[in-house]
Amino acid sequence: MRLEDTLNKILIVDFGSQFTQLIARKIRELGIYCEIISHKSIEKRKNFDKNIKGIVLSGGPLNVYENKKVKFNNNLLKLEIPILGICFGHQIISKVMGGKVKSSKFREFGLAEVTEIKKSKLTKNFFSNKKNNVWMSHADQVTKLPKNFSVIAKSNNSKMCIIQNNKKNIFGIQFHPEVSHTNKGKVILRNFIFSICKLTKNWSASDQKKKLISEVKEVVGNSKVICALSGGVDSSVVAKLLSNAIGKKLTCIFVNTGLLRKDEEKQVVNTFKKRFKINLIYVNAENLFLSKLKNISDPERKRKIIGNLFIKIFEKYAKKIKKVKFLAQGTLYPDLIESKSVTGSQTSKIKSHHNVGGLPKKMNLKLVEPLKYLFKDEVRKLGFEIGLNKEIVSRHPFPGPGLAIRMPGNISKEKIKILKEADNYFIKSLKDNNLYDKIWQAYAALLPVKTVGVMGDNRTYEYVCLLRAITSEDGMTADFFQFNKTFMQSVSNQIINNIRGINRVVYDITSKPPSTIELE
Repeated sequence: MRLEDTLNKILIVDFGSQFTQLIARKIRELGIYCEIISHKSIEKRKNFDKNIKGIVLSGGPLNVYENKKVKFNNNLLKLEIPILGICFGHQIISKVMGGKVKSSKFREFGLAEVTEIKKSKLTKNFFSNKKNNVWMSHADQVTKLPKNFSVIAKSNNSKMCIIQNNKKNIFGIQFHPEVSHTNKGKVILRNFIFSICKLTKNWSASDQKKKLISEVKEVVGNSKVICALSGGVDSSVVAKLLSNAIGKKLTCIFVNTGLLRKDEEKQVVNTFKKRFKINLIYVNAENLFLSKLKNISDPERKRKIIGNLFIKIFEKYAKKIKKVKFLAQGTLYPDLIESKSVTGSQTSKIKSHHNVGGLPKKMNLKLVEPLKYLFKDEVRKLGFEIGLNKEIVSRHPFPGPGLAIRMPGNISKEKIKILKEADNYFIKSLKDNNLYDKIWQAYAALLPVKTVGVMGDNRTYEYVCLLRAITSEDGMTADFFQFNKTFMQSVSNQIINNIRGINRVVYDITSKPPSTIELE
């Protein structure tokens, strides 16, 4: 039995909100275990785990009167445990308990001011002078209260913005407390968890470390495990965690595609083979990858070539290890959710994630995915707990295809060398100026464009280097980081003066959406 199955927890019922993962992350940050489940998977369920101590109903894109798409399980109301409905969850509580929900004359999207009408244990320390700014995202509103409910707060376009049934501990809020735009939104979740659900903290990196090591030992036994090590945060944490659990029964395979960051292959070998003494097979396949990518400019073809070749090489070396029964992967909780294996909500797109369902059938290995119920920030905390250094744990995300998708157009050894140097100067400058940890992801890209420049008395005709740095909570939405002029001038001068092949530096100031974080 998983330790998670024995913990008191919050159950999050997902109705398709883009913010459902944020709800879970915020609750776990407060030290409480929670799980996400699709409303579809519990439509007719009668029995629920006794260790569920509170339920959160998420937002969603549907109207509460779309009965064919949304069938609320009334058994949730019979559990006699606290319920918090957020946005759509607020509306569906009102509807099923006898209230009314109608389309709003004026929609609310973005920041809105809410005014306190009545005190509540849900909103303790939330308001300042009876006011607060929150993030709204709705076109419907509650127009009639259910029986035995009272109004706690209102906004201009939502007269029943926060409601409660104090006796049954059922609460509804029209705004989103889980997003950072809502001032003191975490206070709402904290009050619900600790004051209303009466939970005590049960979820920390130390707890996870002990639990995961114990589970790996139980699952693997005396069998051998192989792990594809990339040098990124997820695979590094998996490798070190498994090494702590099963020692020499683990073998890591590290494939150098030639598309890694500068000196990354040296760092991986030095850290895992020399320092941690983990069995590590290092495969230098740089020339092979480069030959397969010759004259390939289409980004999807690049991805497929790199992915298929990686699997082929991994399989080749994995077969050399006898009596292997398990493959370890760095699958995270969002990977499962995005692949529809957890929520299956309306907004979930079936996505062929590289860690989910990507195991070649002919390898005939069982999966070990110790991180599959953790979020990225939890994985980082676990990394520190198991002894990884800050350079690995705090490293920015890096795409599987590597520099290939930061180099639109054809790929060449010369362009890879130029890009590695430019990226290294940019990242080093961020660290030297204490900016690296303030940024979610930063990188240099080489554009498939050459421009005229002047260096000394000579004309140059060289590549354009694009710099990108974004801030984000989860990578789903992002904004560009605002550097000061002095920093940008310094980085630009370093790149142009030290790297032959670049004579112009530009900075990407596009948010996500409309653009993506990576160029391809």
